[in-house]
Amino acid sequence: MRTGLRDEAMDVAYALGWTVVRKTPESAGRVVFRALADRTWRQRGEGVRQLEKNLCRVLGKDAVDAEVRALSKKVMRSYFRYWLEVFRLPEYDRDRIIGRTRVQGAEKVFAALESGRGAILALPHMGNYEEAGAWLVHHGHPFTTVAERLRPESLFDRFVAFRESLGMEVLAHRGASAFGRLAQRLRAGGAVCLVVDRDLTETGVEVEFFGATARMPAVTAALAMQTGAALFPVTLWYEGDYWAARVHEEIPVPEEGDRRDRIRAMTQRLAREFEAGIAAHPEDWHMLQKVWVEDLAADGRPAGEDAP
Repeated sequence: MRTGLRDEAMDVAYALGWTVVRKTPESAGRVVFRALADRTWRQRGEGVRQLEKNLCRVLGKDAVDAEVRALSKKVMRSYFRYWLEVFRLPEYDRDRIIGRTRVQGAEKVFAALESGRGAILALPHMGNYEEAGAWLVHHGHPFTTVAERLRPESLFDRFVAFRESLGMEVLAHRGASAFGRLAQRLRAGGAVCLVVDRDLTETGVEVEFFGATARMPAVTAALAMQTGAALFPVTLWYEGDYWAARVHEEIPVPEEGDRRDRIRAMTQRLAREFEAGIAAHPEDWHMLQKVWVEDLAADGRPAGEDAP
């Protein structure tokens, strides 16, 4: 399929998600999306193969075996549950979102925001971070985030409209411009939420992650250094019908070292917290893309370490 036609088909598919799936009875949606997850898993396309390669690193295995295959099936079911909930999330009221969300350590975030300091929430692709964002908004703390540019433009606009309908401010991923606006929001005592377990810029920081070198964005550490906002890692997972999350301890700015060294140290600490959360709930880490430098190098991508 030509790129233009494929992009249009994607846009139509997501449009149907936010119209038809949104209004479909939830029980029926769960049956359909689980079947789609299992079918995608059985087909073992490029995304599933990369997922299993990632899970091998998490489990400390050299090759895909029965345990990895069983885990990847759970991940795909979790991933498709995420998409079902994304399409239906505008239908969920405050009572459902608050009542079905269990968050450990939320008081640390609320204290930082209520003091006017500002808070940076750094998340991996785990659980349902869209729902977690709605939970934060329903607690009286709207926040700013950044969205990756998608093709076609109409699809990007749909995602922006969806997130804005939940009370989020969404900035396009545009380097220094987005960074400056995020810093402004934090200096004003606001919240910023960013998903940062995969580098999209090719200018991230190299960290040790599950025993191998990976590259993660330096933006959260750089923002904390520049604004004085508190940086909190957050990991998420599912608990039956509930959404769950843990706010880890704040990552402080090191007192010693130059700017690059301090950013590297903070990003490494962030990677360690992500490791702990992913190891505890690997079935809810939805990473179907390349994260580790060795995998990226196979695509000919550079392994730069420049911080923003």
